[in-house]
Amino acid sequence: MTTEATKHARVIELARAKVNLALHITGQRSDGYHMLDSLVVFPHIGDEISVKPASRLSLSIAGQFAEKIQGDPADNLIYKAAQLLTEHVASASGARIELDKSLPVAAGIGGGSADAAATLRALAKIWGTCPSSADLSRLSLSLGADVPMCLEEKPARIRGIGEVIEPLPAFPSGAIVLVNPLIEVATPAVFNALLEKNHPPLPELPDGFKSMKDLASWLKTCRNDLQKPAIAQASLISTVLDILASQPETLLARMSGSGATCFALCESLSEAQAIAARLQEHHGNWWIKPARI
Repeated sequence: MTTEATKHARVIELARAKVNLALHITGQRSDGYHMLDSLVVFPHIGDEISVKPASRLSLSIAGQFAEKIQGDPADNLIYKAAQLLTEHVASASGARIELDKSLPVAAGIGGGSADAAATLRALAKIWGTCPSSADLSRLSLSLGADVPMCLEEKPARIRGIGEVIEPLPAFPSGAIVLVNPLIEVATPAVFNALLEKNHPPLPELPDGFKSMKDLASWLKTCRNDLQKPAIAQASLISTVLDILASQPETLLARMSGSGATCFALCESLSEAQAIAARLQEHHGNWWIKPARI
């Protein structure tokens, strides 16, 4: 890892949500990790990580969903990410890390992994170090299979257990509506309910997608293999999907990750906002957010 002279007094990073537009489970390794083939995007919405230099490492949590993850900071993936980087950066000292937790917990959108990745990016800046992408990716994998892809925050095809990342440079702009009925779905329970672990991979990817309609058309040949077992755990997911699919602006409705967050793809942010406003009128107790892709 190389270092640079410039350090920052305070750094704020957006830990964007990770959305699986398609998720095929293609096998399971002997160590229990599931193999996957997935297309992921990172909408412009997420938790906020704020980091500034301090004499020691500390973590404080605020925000809409802070209560869900309060506890011993040492057990938090953010703190573990900070400790990990401390061990590999000569210029590391301390840092005060603040998390504004605005993404729901256990929601299938990689919130904890995104937070850890954003923490690594922020600490690298305040400590004046420039780890290579390969170095950070290698380190971050030890924190969880989703963390390396969250470091990049770019549309990508993901394979292996999450460590094989193939960026998709020719990707259309558009928007998405994320909806979570505020029920938590445990990832292990969903995977345990998945009886068949050896599904076919994604179909062949085109050289690029010209529009969101083009993307949605291709995605309809794909699936989320965890959607059915997740619905078996929480039937309300099916209700959310039906509502999203019925909206006139929706190009595609599907569940992300292991749930319970569902999404609707749209051509524009204004269309996504229209869906969100409509749903908010009838389901004000749900978490509903439109965002650009």
